[in-house]
Amino acid sequence: MRPGEPADVEPIAELRAEVLRPDLERLGRFDEHRVRQRLRDSFSPRHTSVILADGAFAGCVTLRPAEEGLWLEHFYLAPPLQGRGLGSAVLRTLLTRTDADAVPVRLNVLQGSAARRLYERHGFTVDTQDPIDVYMTRLPDLRHSTATLLLEQGVTSS
Repeated sequence: MRPGEPADVEPIAELRAEVLRPDLERLGRFDEHRVRQRLRDSFSPRHTSVILADGAFAGCVTLRPAEEGLWLEHFYLAPPLQGRGLGSAVLRTLLTRTDADAVPVRLNVLQGSAARRLYERHGFTVDTQDPIDVYMTRLPDLRHSTATLLLEQGVTSS
């Protein structure tokens, strides 16, 4: 992964349209312009990582500060790379960091999306849902938090 840059917005907007199209069409919500514009309007290079596979653009993920934790969004992988473990590897890396900071991670996924199973495998549980979105949270695994590791090592703050 590499840090996001302002120039990444258009390739990411295109990937978003490609990845979300089947689910949005199934839900009767696909709009060619809106699917791209929503990404452009909320794009934050500072909180976005670009996923690379063999040195080429393969996807992206955004993890931004939010009230009471972090918000995971814009997690898209090119369709040919889905189902090969890359998404799980990226998610494991991010969640290891969030566990170290002992913060919850929240997200939403479209109803019926296969991505929901990925999130459930990594400890996310459903908070609420509506006809379009499923909102999920993953509480930190405190066994991996920095504070817990320091306590186990006998280090205390003064």
